[in-house]
Amino acid sequence: MNYPITMIDTHCHLDAPEFNLDREQVIAKSVETGVNEIVIPAVAKFNFQTVQRLAWQFDGGYYALGIHPMYVHQSQEEDLSLLEAMIKQALASEDPRLVAIGEIGLDFFVPEIKEGVPRQRQEFFYREQLKLAQRYDLPVLLHVRRSQDMVLKYLRQVNVVGGIAHAFNGSEQQAQYFMDLGFCLGFGGAMTFSRALQIRRLAAQVPLQYIVLETDAPDIPPAWLTGNDKRNSPSYLPRIAEELAKIRGVSLEEVAQVTNQNARRVMPRLLTSSSC
Repeated sequence: MNYPITMIDTHCHLDAPEFNLDREQVIAKSVETGVNEIVIPAVAKFNFQTVQRLAWQFDGGYYALGIHPMYVHQSQEEDLSLLEAMIKQALASEDPRLVAIGEIGLDFFVPEIKEGVPRQRQEFFYREQLKLAQRYDLPVLLHVRRSQDMVLKYLRQVNVVGGIAHAFNGSEQQAQYFMDLGFCLGFGGAMTFSRALQIRRLAAQVPLQYIVLETDAPDIPPAWLTGNDKRNSPSYLPRIAEELAKIRGVSLEEVAQVTNQNARRVMPRLLTSSSC
């Protein structure tokens, strides 16, 4: 189906190995369905340059640089210096494709220590990257799995310009705290499951002005993907948007227009010349 509107996928790991065999076709299919802007977050130093190069390979490609909480076990403190150096270089060269610091945050879904990832180490890397975001006036893309309160604690200590709470699945009160701090909430494939009652309640009740769309592809597949191939893709974003429109009782056009505006508000470096 061709959609007469355009959308922004605010969180897509397009560099993932799941796309190695057909990445160009995936991008082309996404553009065909109206998803003509995609933000690709890094997860560790090994893909800093990868996401940067990939973002420049197609119109509408953007990237974020950061160290994901589940990769701090293989990261060193000097990686933060490399991260800062790449941020400084991108800003000095006026690279328009760098839009945020991310994916950063905390993940307490797993036991306190998994593969050598103690909470203290996650918190150290998170705090230091918030300081970088503050220093360079960049928004952040936050990983907040079972960690909303601690993520918020550090946001209150280190004042950043805002960003996105990716794959949000907290309480209404926690959602309000993020919004009060200038953050949008990311909704994607998890919202398409009828059994995801809390996420769907949030999708219905949070003011639309604080929602952005995302896929987290190739992860968090939507409900209609069944069988062996559950690889998510940015081309599924319009169907995810349709589900949000249905939940809220508004038009797809309104969802696309407002969520695009929201993405540009919290990530001002997205090209403002693009229109819905």
